[in-house]
Amino acid sequence: MHEMSITQSVVDAIVAKLGDTTVTGVRLEIGRLSGVVPDSVRFCFDVLCSGTSLDGARLEIDEPSGRARCRDCGAEFTLDDFILLCPCTSANVEVLAGRELRITSVEVV
Repeated sequence: MHEMSITQSVVDAIVAKLGDTTVTGVRLEIGRLSGVVPDSVRFCFDVLCSGTSLDGARLEIDEPSGRARCRDCGAEFTLDDFILLCPCTSANVEVLAGRELRITSVEVV
């Protein structure tokens, strides 16, 4: 489960930046095409924050949809799964959004 190492990196990055400052909330953006399972991150977050300055912090996750552009017909369309097909049935698409994985905000006391 790579979500454990991803979540550990998030916790480590926040602790490295803020030290012992008490963190009350964290907001992440995890795109639907990122390959990261938000529910797994939520579980890992609670476990990995124990004993750190993030212990008890609230985790909020935004899950933006994917967006792509067809290289054949030029249409832009949304994607919510890994089947990269344009409505025109072409698989010649460029992914524009949905692979995000970032910390968007941290709340402190």
